[in-house]
Amino acid sequence: MIYSPSLMCASFDNLKAEALSLEAAGATRLHLDVMDGQYVPNFALGLGDVKSVCRNTSLVTELHLMIYHPGQYIKMFADAGVDIIYFHPDADDDPQAVIRRIRERGLQPGIVINPEATIESLQPYYELVDHVLVMGVKPGHAGHLYLPHVDQKLEELIAIKNRYHLEIMIDGACSLERMVKWSKRHVDGFVLGTSSLFGHRGSYKDIIDHIKRACGE
Repeated sequence: MIYSPSLMCASFDNLKAEALSLEAAGATRLHLDVMDGQYVPNFALGLGDVKSVCRNTSLVTELHLMIYHPGQYIKMFADAGVDIIYFHPDADDDPQAVIRRIRERGLQPGIVINPEATIESLQPYYELVDHVLVMGVKPGHAGHLYLPHVDQKLEELIAIKNRYHLEIMIDGACSLERMVKWSKRHVDGFVLGTSSLFGHRGSYKDIIDHIKRACGE
């Protein structure tokens, strides 16, 4: 099971220290959110933050681009050192070209499924990517409530994941209860935010260990 803490929920005072602490605590990956204030009405990590985290961790880093025209920025973030790049297909005029650019840089491409999108509408991309990130909340904010209709999307995606060799991650409102449920149903991992990790009592290690035990590890 993959546990990927979202650094937009960590302390921005010292992201390097946060990244190192999360790595030592047993995180599987680090999740880096980049927002442009346009595709979503918020801002998060910038290029300098991404570079700093990638320089100072041995973990796989996954970049979630919540920006318009993501294809224009693939080289920039590839050079920063990320390993996986997620983007929103509706944010670019040519999603397949974005996927090609990611592959050309030797990175792993992933698409994001927003709560209002249908599994069927994104079918053309499943055979082209390695990863699918399913949003349990409207993208762009931490701390929002989970949208129950996303459960049906997850069931539909799980039914086809083996056909396309997809890795499925859930991002948004990943509470302990929700992670326990979906860890038993062929979801591959979770982005950890304020619902389960940040702002909770205990050290990062204690919390992540507890999550792993609850999910059967």
